[in-house]
Amino acid sequence: MRVAMLSVHSSPLARLGSKEAGGMNVYVRELARELGQRGILVDIFTRSQERDAPTIVPLSRGVRLINLHAGPTAPYDKYQLLTYLPEFVSRVRCFADGEDVSYDLIHSHYWLSGKAALALRRVWQVPVVHMFHTLGAMKNSVARSAEEVETSHRIAIERRLLHEVDAVVAATPLDRAQMVWHYGADPGRIRVIPCGVDLQRFQPGDRNAARTALSIADDAIVLVCVGRMEPLKGMDALIRAAARLIDHHPEWRDRLQVVLVGGEDETQPAQWNSEQRRLDQLRRTLGVQAQVQFVGTQPQERLPLYYVAADVVAAPSHYESFGLAALEALACGAVVVASNVGGLALTIEDRRSGLLFPPDNDAALAAHIERVLTDEDLAARLRSAAVQRAAEYSWPTIARRIIALYEDVTTANAAFWSARRLVRVS
Repeated sequence: MRVAMLSVHSSPLARLGSKEAGGMNVYVRELARELGQRGILVDIFTRSQERDAPTIVPLSRGVRLINLHAGPTAPYDKYQLLTYLPEFVSRVRCFADGEDVSYDLIHSHYWLSGKAALALRRVWQVPVVHMFHTLGAMKNSVARSAEEVETSHRIAIERRLLHEVDAVVAATPLDRAQMVWHYGADPGRIRVIPCGVDLQRFQPGDRNAARTALSIADDAIVLVCVGRMEPLKGMDALIRAAARLIDHHPEWRDRLQVVLVGGEDETQPAQWNSEQRRLDQLRRTLGVQAQVQFVGTQPQERLPLYYVAADVVAAPSHYESFGLAALEALACGAVVVASNVGGLALTIEDRRSGLLFPPDNDAALAAHIERVLTDEDLAARLRSAAVQRAAEYSWPTIARRIIALYEDVTTANAAFWSARRLVRVS
């Protein structure tokens, strides 16, 4: 089987934690690698953002990243990319023709890629499997400013995809229910298959060694949050929670470190986006500038160091369709304190493999962190259960379920076109 995987707006090799790069990028890359290991050929098509990027980048056995020029060779607003989707589709077709390859299935990621997939399906007559990763309607339901609101155009495209693609992958049962509720989707077309985690990379380690590698003191109280710098990630709640902890425990002031992984680091203030500037102002206003550190985006191979070094990994998002960073932290045996939203509420078993709190409630977040820091037995139990929970999400397990879905839709598609040919003949 040969699969055309579409990730139009962001490359799976993009720097994680930047504006348009996060869990979806990891998902696309790791799923493709696992599929390649199982004999499925995968070409991942993305829009090139670098002028000198090679067209073909081998990623692993059977997997290639295909960089296509469509529009400006630079990061570009996702809505303006709609203008260049026809060009992108044309270049995908030209590449396939030039390589003399055909695909058995299209697997698209995010709503922009889904629209491109429908255009390709009309030409190739192959089925489309789609994964949204986030839903515009859900983002709008938690938006706190006009800047965070997704357009009606995106909502319309997502609704069309849910009614026209051959199958949709939802990360959780809640994700599927939200598609049904907000878009009137047919639940029978939606397969619940969670995201996976690389258990070879993300596993428990030596905390002292991790802290040494990150130049963190052995006696530091370390709170880590990993994610893009955007209001949806709720990092402001963690900063306010840190201020509360210092108020309750003044003796922690010199030991507390809040490490925000994502965006740009402390040395690049000119590159900070509006959210990072807002977070900077908040830490100054609350008097915790010395405790809150921007360490910038980090390569994935360094993320385990942060998870292992942490006393608590916080995931205070207002909305997460799944929450891959939280799963990675669980696999490393971290104590995860997460908001009770979306996939986080299902991946993390409250008071067993982590702790959940109401979103945007810094008082509850601070109280949970305080419990963990003052109850060693609780922390030990949560760490042990976290590793057990993450083991259920290995990439080989997830890939087998994706392959089963591929087989179902390709079989149904073949039967459909065979029936059409019979009708024409008769």
